[in-house]
Amino acid sequence: MIWDNAFAISIIPMLLKGLWVTIQLTLLGTLIAAVLGLVAAVIRRLQIPVVSPAVSFIVIFIRGTPLLIQAYVAFFVLPIYGISFNAFTTGVVIIGINYSAYMAEVYRSGIQGVPNGQWEAATALSLPATRVWFRIILPQAVRTVIPMLGNYLIQMFKDSAVLSAITVVELMATAQSIGTSTYRYLEPLTMAGALFFLVSYPASRLVNKLERRYAPKQ
Repeated sequence: MIWDNAFAISIIPMLLKGLWVTIQLTLLGTLIAAVLGLVAAVIRRLQIPVVSPAVSFIVIFIRGTPLLIQAYVAFFVLPIYGISFNAFTTGVVIIGINYSAYMAEVYRSGIQGVPNGQWEAATALSLPATRVWFRIILPQAVRTVIPMLGNYLIQMFKDSAVLSAITVVELMATAQSIGTSTYRYLEPLTMAGALFFLVSYPASRLVNKLERRYAPKQ
């Protein structure tokens, strides 16, 4: 198969539309993952009877099962029990929950990295728990893990291609659809890969800058 420039140019609008869906999936999924991951990390740190062990198990279970299986169960199995959403919503929620388990570990490492003296000082001053967490601990913890969270955002952007399996019409699904309807896969798949790279590479460079900026001072 020989590259066809005219065909490649003609499918750019469709691929860009798919890319926009992928970007939306990534941003919304990252928001869900960041919030749920932080909640999970705090609950595990608080050592609440029953609740903390349950959250720990959920985190381990999610990390130990493939994203594709989680997506299949959410989209094809849960509707049997009356729980159903459209493909896009299901994709956002599932990829957000999946990555929340990984971000929970990142947050946990950040929280553990806060010097013990900060905890002891807060205890000595008898500060309210909410003030300790939101004014002292979390600002320090989150600052140190921003680069790692950025890496997961980039990974989520690329992993969103998995959601084409549940009919989410993102970039990969769009490329496959073009190939199926035209019997030309060279151009759409190559261009889809190029678009993934064009977004992920600048993002990775930005994350590298953040790593240098927030690196611990020697």
